[in-house]
Order: sequence, then C-alpha cells, then structure tokens
Amino acid sequence: MYQNNWQELEQKLFLRTFKRMPVTLVRGQGVWVWDDRGKKYLDFIGGWAVDSLGHCPPVMIKALEKQAKTLIQASNQFYTIPQIQLAQLLIQNSCLDRIFFCNSGAEANEGAVKLARRYGRLHLNGAYEIITTQSSFHGRTLAMTAATGQSKFQEPYTPLPTGFINVDYNNVGAIKKATSERTCGVILEPIQGEGGVNMPDDNYLKEVQRWCHEKGIPFILDEIQTGVGRTGSLFAYQQYGVEPDIMTLAKGLGSGVPIGAFLAKEHVSVFAPGEHGSTFGGNPLVCAAAYATVKYIIEHDVPGKVKQVGNYFMSRLNSLKQQFDFITDVRGRGLLIALEFDSEIAEEITMSCLERGLLVNKVKPDAIRFMPPLIINEEEVDKATSILENTLRETRSLKH
Repeated sequence: MYQNNWQELEQKLFLRTFKRMPVTLVRGQGVWVWDDRGKKYLDFIGGWAVDSLGHCPPVMIKALEKQAKTLIQASNQFYTIPQIQLAQLLIQNSCLDRIFFCNSGAEANEGAVKLARRYGRLHLNGAYEIITTQSSFHGRTLAMTAATGQSKFQEPYTPLPTGFINVDYNNVGAIKKATSERTCGVILEPIQGEGGVNMPDDNYLKEVQRWCHEKGIPFILDEIQTGVGRTGSLFAYQQYGVEPDIMTLAKGLGSGVPIGAFLAKEHVSVFAPGEHGSTFGGNPLVCAAAYATVKYIIEHDVPGKVKQVGNYFMSRLNSLKQQFDFITDVRGRGLLIALEFDSEIAEEITMSCLERGLLVNKVKPDAIRFMPPLIINEEEVDKATSILENTLRETRSLKH
C-alpha cells in the first residue's frame, strides 16, 4: 500500500484533529527520515522537539530491548528500579527535590497545577488561581486549554475550567497586577515554543521569581519544550539565573517514548498518598528509555554541543536574513529557533522545503520553527540552510 492509499484511509478513520503534511513516514535514522516511496528527508522538526538523540538512537534501542525482555509494566503500587534510577538522575542534575512521572506534557502541567492548588489549600488560605501568559501553550486538556493563553484554542471549548488568568507575556507588571489572595502559582515557559519561539527579556524570569518569592507563591516553569538540552543547557532555567519551585518536563525526556514528569522543591512537595496518580506513568519501559536518553545527554555534554551548533545555525539564518528582505526576525536559543516573515507565507515555505527534502514546522502563519534532533552537526545545518535558501529565492521571485 502506497502513500495515497494510506492517506485516503486516514481520512476515513480519524477525527479531523490534525492537518497533516502529505507524506507518510516509515523509517528514521539519526536526523533523517524516509517516506513509503523511499524519498529521504532531513528532519528539522524532530517529532515536535521530541527526538533528542535522533531517530532510533542505538543507546535507547538497547535500553528498550533489555527492559522489554525484563519488565514492561508494573503499577505504582510497587517499586521499580528504572523509575528510581531516572528520578535520581534528574534530581541530582537539577535544583528540584522530588518527582512524579506521567505520560505527556499536558499531564505534567496538570499535575503541577494540582500540586500548586494543593499548596494553596494548605498554605495560602485556599488560594487556587494560576497566572499564565498570552501566547503560552501548556497542553490540550480542558484545564490546560484554559491555562494556554491563546484564544484560538480556548473558544471552541467554552465554558472552560476556572482558576486561570492569562496576562501579557514578558510583562512583570501584568503579573503583579493579576496577583491576589486567590493566587497559588505563576506558570511560564522560559521560551514560548508553540507561541512562536518568543524570547523573554533577560531579567523577566528573575523578576517574576522575585515577585513569587515575595508573595510566597510557587514559581512554576513549563520546560516541556525547552528542557533536556534543547536550549544549550540541561534545563533552560539554568541560563536565566532562576530556580523554579516546580518544573515540568516531557518531549525530549524520552527521545521518542511517551513520558512526562513534574519536579518540585521540598517545601512545595505537599501531595499525600492518594492525591495524585497514573496507571502508566513511570512504567519501567519508558523510564529505562528516558534514563538512557538523559544519561547519554549528560555524559556526552550534548547541551554544550547544542549551544555550539545552535549558534552556528543562527549565524547561517541571520545571513539569510541579510539576503532576503522579507525575513523580519531570527530568534531562539540552542536548537529551538524561529524564522519570521513580513507576510503569511509560512505554509508556502514549509511545503516548498518538503518538496526539496527538508522538514520544518509552520508555527505561525508568518513564521517557521526549527527543533531538530540535538545531535545534528554543522554539515547538516549547511544542508538545511542550502535547501531553505533555494526555497526563499523561489519565494522572492514569486513575490516580485
């Protein structure tokens, strides 16, 4: 069965929740993927910032094979070794003290909000409101849709759960103004990924953290997209001189397997037995894969290499900006980067790159996003940039 057959079948079977690109992927290796016709693509989407070590990394395959032959699932009624090993690795390499494992980023953020509300009930006279920012993205559950500061995600599902206040991004004054006796936490992405790779001012996170500490409310960082080496350090907070009270992780944590987590400092670790849980969360199979992933990233200084290659990629993109006047901005950090245009041409550029064998993401109508595997090198950046340059040259000729 070939591409069109698979895609026609999908049209009949699936709820219409995804706008898919017209390609059926069947195999991946490193930073490359192949479709069912044998065409090869350079993957600068990386499973939406998930494939940290690329496609089918040997270290993870080995861990999965070993664990699959040993123990795949055991409920959290019991202790399991891979879960404890992963917890120890993450806690030893972060500023947090305790951890809970789940299955996705949305679940991690749900858990973080529940923890903050539990803290509010116990220590803040029943406070329950969470302050978030416009253009943020925290997940697709009903509660996280309310937390996400984008009306396009919220409007189809009103009335939304209450207890979330969306304020202007990169505006400490807006957070201060929204803070009341009902506030039990502030949740921010260090860099807004789904919102368009929006960068904060250098002191924004510091000032928000200072305000949270002054008011005695948890400072929560959503590092689902920025964590595990993506921005050039193991966690993005390390580059901004702050320490979250609660942090959420997912995406790159398992380099392709579905796992999420939220971590907390001791003083906000207020859950009691039975107050939160997950059937599949932290199962031995995914924890073994995530442990192998994170261990490799730390031991091989992948974040340092991300910083180096990311800087090189940014320099190449800035060179393109000098050539093409319809590029208005190049922004990002590490290997989370966006290219913005002066008109809504992102779809056109994305599809043209696809035809040339490069996968990129249309993050906004006027911007594309790059979030490739963390293992890419400068040669692969050059290949991607060359394809992109040809695409932009064609776009310019059509515009004029």
